[in-house]
Amino acid sequence: MAGRIREDSIAEVREKARIDEVVSSYVTLRNAGGGSQKGLCPFHDEKSPSFHVTPARQFWHCFGCGEGGDVINFLMKIDGLSFVEAVERLADKYGVQLRREEGDVREDRPKGPSRQRLIEAHREAQEFYAGQLATPDALVARQFLGGRGFDQAAAEQFGIGFSPREGEALFKHLRAKAFSQEELVAGGLVAVGRSAYDRFRGRLMWPIRDASGDTIGFGARRIFDDDRIEAKYLNTSETPIYKKSQVLYGIDLARREIARSSQAVIVEGYTDVMACHLSGVGTAVATCGTAFGDEHSRVLRRFLNDHEEFRGEVIFTFDGDAAGQKAALRAFGGDQNFVSQTYVAVEPSGMDPCDLRIKDGDAAVRELVARRVPLYRFVLSNVVGKYDLDRADGRIDAVREAARLVASIRDQSKVTAFAQEISKMVGADIDTNQVLSEVRRAANRPAPRPDQRQRKPVEQAAAVPRNPVPDLRDPRFKLERETLKLVIQHPMTIGRITGDVGPNDFTHPTYRAVWELIAAAGGPGAGAGDPGWATRLRDAATDPAVSSAISALAVEPVLTAKEPDASYVALHVFRLLELTTMRRIAEVKSRLQRTNPVEHATEYNRMFGELAALEQHRRNLRERTVGAQ
Repeated sequence: MAGRIREDSIAEVREKARIDEVVSSYVTLRNAGGGSQKGLCPFHDEKSPSFHVTPARQFWHCFGCGEGGDVINFLMKIDGLSFVEAVERLADKYGVQLRREEGDVREDRPKGPSRQRLIEAHREAQEFYAGQLATPDALVARQFLGGRGFDQAAAEQFGIGFSPREGEALFKHLRAKAFSQEELVAGGLVAVGRSAYDRFRGRLMWPIRDASGDTIGFGARRIFDDDRIEAKYLNTSETPIYKKSQVLYGIDLARREIARSSQAVIVEGYTDVMACHLSGVGTAVATCGTAFGDEHSRVLRRFLNDHEEFRGEVIFTFDGDAAGQKAALRAFGGDQNFVSQTYVAVEPSGMDPCDLRIKDGDAAVRELVARRVPLYRFVLSNVVGKYDLDRADGRIDAVREAARLVASIRDQSKVTAFAQEISKMVGADIDTNQVLSEVRRAANRPAPRPDQRQRKPVEQAAAVPRNPVPDLRDPRFKLERETLKLVIQHPMTIGRITGDVGPNDFTHPTYRAVWELIAAAGGPGAGAGDPGWATRLRDAATDPAVSSAISALAVEPVLTAKEPDASYVALHVFRLLELTTMRRIAEVKSRLQRTNPVEHATEYNRMFGELAALEQHRRNLRERTVGAQ
């Protein structure tokens, strides 16, 4: 087993792996001022961006969920990698030659093949399949593509290939590349019966890639009549690197255009994605063998920059048949996942984008998307259209079914608008108030059970935690926060100025714990010239609250428009020390008031002398503060 990766190699990875570039593969980032970038957090649902990246300090932090760290930590969390896997992956991407300690040292690896090995196996498999598309055995595959308007250039653009009908062709090829059977089975490329055999045989192959462009699975289409597997499409089963509920085909090609245009087009198949992209609709993606769900929404929102401050468009394309209408209903049910406006693009003839491109050309595909209609209008029209609106009972039934649908939405602010839409669709004697009445009836929210009713004051008081930790952003702790930001972000500037600062100068327990970590690491000066200073502090924290605070302090801009200099730092340090002195003065004064000067003359005089010294120290600090301004 290889030895542990050397610390200098890890430091080189942290230095060369640009955090904004790595994070941008998963999240759309926009400038937030002060050298910071922000976007929607990939680790929790939010409607306003609170996820910040500071490239200058190679750090990220979410002010919503409190997660944060460096580039290695980000990759570990978002892709479920071990520390070693994340370092190796970044080293490979940024050309860092990893050096290791001598000896057989146990590494931080999970059981089973590493993610990097699975990714490498899929890359080799994709290249193998692509090469096989040019062979005589793949004639039917090439004819299939040609019949759908895709030439060789299109096949190369999307990495399409062919899996040989021979049952062990890929297995033998990858074994010759030094991949183990365990790795190939874990990655879903090979299955095992009496012996190992290729998972995909005699099929047209689409590589499914993640947002960073790594192949993580395949979609395989049936093209031979004698294929023993009847399913038209086979997709990679769930593996450590492939989760179908989180995968969108084409996201690697579409993500930049989605971010640029704030528009995403959801189509139903691989060929539809190809047809859209080749027609100029570069925002098209598709699910892989499963319905569009909440996890897919979260993936898209990160690239759409979909939040309360900025609204984009999500456009679904559905067939005009019953299955398409059912899919539209599902999409309507998940409509609240987006801040963006949701639309539907349906070709009246029922053709999907691929067929439309074959028949009418690229312009027709672009026109299809341009003719989109609001999703809610499409869904409600389908519901109302099932009834005979010339009959009074038909109108009532239409209103009741549409009202049940509206009652199910989570965003109650849209109910009145939807009710007005239904009223217009049904017409005749149905007004908005009648529709709203039906919506309320459909909602039919039951009265709360006795155990759900408002608790008595005593019960409420009991539920409040005793001695809660104050908010880190409480104005009382502003000076402590700013001083620690300087220590973490500008250790070279702050240098020896903090020599008199100690744990007692921080009244918030979390800030005090941060300072104690700084002191244990050698003090503020120890971070001078160390690009991994903030990471070193964060890694040393055992309390999640302290760890989160360090990442926040590392990315939040300091309160000055220019680069902090020694006088700016001194201003904060002297003010911090002055506040501590003032608290000490208040304590001594309180004790003096409680001490009898006759009965305890010695103690009284000692405290009086201490108070005089503290007052002089406070005046000196005030003068130094004024001098630093």
